[in-house]
Formats: sequence, structure tokens, C-alpha cells
Amino acid sequence: MKTALNAKSNTLSLKSIYTDFLEITKARLAISVVFSSVAGFMLGIANFQALEWIVLVKLAIGGYCMVGASNAFNQVIEKDLDKLMDRTKNRPVPSMRMSPNSALIIAFLLTTLGIFLLYSINQKSAMFGAISIFIYTCIYTPLKTITPLSVFVGAFPGAIPFMLGWVAATNNFGIEAGTLFLIQFFWQFPHFWAIGWFLYEDYEKAGFFMLPSGKKDKSTSLQIILYTVWLIIASLLPALGYTGSLFITPTATVFVFLLGLWMLYYGVKLYQLRTPKAARTLMLVSVSYITLLQLVYIIDKFIR
Repeated sequence: MKTALNAKSNTLSLKSIYTDFLEITKARLAISVVFSSVAGFMLGIANFQALEWIVLVKLAIGGYCMVGASNAFNQVIEKDLDKLMDRTKNRPVPSMRMSPNSALIIAFLLTTLGIFLLYSINQKSAMFGAISIFIYTCIYTPLKTITPLSVFVGAFPGAIPFMLGWVAATNNFGIEAGTLFLIQFFWQFPHFWAIGWFLYEDYEKAGFFMLPSGKKDKSTSLQIILYTVWLIIASLLPALGYTGSLFITPTATVFVFLLGLWMLYYGVKLYQLRTPKAARTLMLVSVSYITLLQLVYIIDKFIR
């Protein structure tokens, strides 16, 4: 009986450790970031026959480690602020299920493993991975309680994954990688401002400044619309023939444009309604948008 209880306790303990690891690394966010990196990698390879699976696996694991490390560092730095917000108070560190030192050890181990894996692909990939962690942890995180410009700063590491995939595949940073970076850079603003809108009251408890005007007003919603327009323009650049070996066919261009109009529609709806529900809908649409956009780019590359 005692053995059975011990086995059950160990199982629960292992399960809780696994669950806390997923939370400290923000697994769902990390996986979506890895998807962006994989998408960039698929766009970077010459053809499907040139796909090196071992490199792709290194990129996926290394990318997860980079994002996971950034999130772990972030949760240690913001542990006292996380206690104040409903959405974060049950995270491993603020709830004291995990000590800050344990979280830091996880963060440093993930950083080391991630940079090692990316370096084994090429030096540029490791460099961009390290830059991403540095900006997110040392600049973006402290700025969140100081200025709404933190979103602008955070957009840089947030835009690296799509580009990182191309660099991993080609060992080159040129107009193609820059275009992928630009697309995901402009996408960050409507996405995170939508989050900042419907979680405004929760963020306010911790003193986070996430909206450009500091309020849920017309100015913020107008900027969301403006950056969505810039996003649409950036996503159509590969159709113009000026982005090197990164280009899309007229058929894909139509799909990309329609996806942009779909996201813009919900940006306009937020301007009209200015409600948390409208902001949450825009956030969900933005996640679907970037995923579908990347799929359109990949499918177009391999079927044309």
C-alpha cells in the first residue's frame, strides 16, 4: 500500500514538474514561435529534396530553448508583479511552486543548449538567437513598466524567428530574411496591442504600459489599423519581384491580400466598438493570420 502511494506521489510530482516546465517556458507561445522558424526554414531551402531533417530538428529545439529561456528569465524578473495579475499569479514562480533560483537555472540551461544547437547550424543563427534573448530580457522586460515603447522594442525579438529560419537554411542575411523580419515585425503591433486592450485592467494592476496612447481609445485603435496596413504592404512585397529569391505567385498574392483584409476588418471593428471582446477577437484573428500567411508562402513555394 505504501509503495503504491509513493508511486502515485512520484507520478504526481513528475507531472507537476512537467506542467511547471511548460508554464515557465510558455509552451504554447514557444511552439508558435518554433512554427515561424520552421516556416522561414522551408522558404529558405532550395527545394524539398534539399531539406536536411537534422538541421530542422536542431532549429526547432534550439528555437524552443531560446523562447523558453526568454520567458523563464522574464518570469523571474517580474515575479512580484506577476503576483498582482489574475492571468499570471498562478505561474510557477509567483505561486512559489518553483523557486526563482530553479527558474534561473532552467533559463541558463535553455540558453546554453539553444545557442549550442543554433551555433551547430551556423554562427549567424546563434547570434540572432542570443540577440533575441538579450533584447527580450534586458531591454523589453524592464521597459514594460516605464513606457508603451516597450512594445516597439519587444517587436524586434518577436520578429526574429521567421527570419531565423531563413538564416538557418541559407547561412545568409539578405533582402529575403529582412522581408520576413519586416512582416513579423509589423504583425507584432496589432497583435500585442489587442492583448493589451482586453487585458488592460489586469496589466494596470502591475503598472504595465502596453497601449500606445496608454488608454483604450480611438488613438490606440487607429494605430492598430495603421500598423495592420503596414503589415499588409510588407506581406505583399514578395509579389513585386524586389525581394531576391523570396517571391510569391499572383495566386498566392490574392490569398495574402485577402488575409490582410480579413485582419484589417477586425481592426476596424475594434475602432468602431472599442470593447474587450472586439480586441480579443482581433488577437485570435491575428494568430490565425500569421499562421495562414506562412502556410500560403510555403505552399506557394512548393507547388509553383
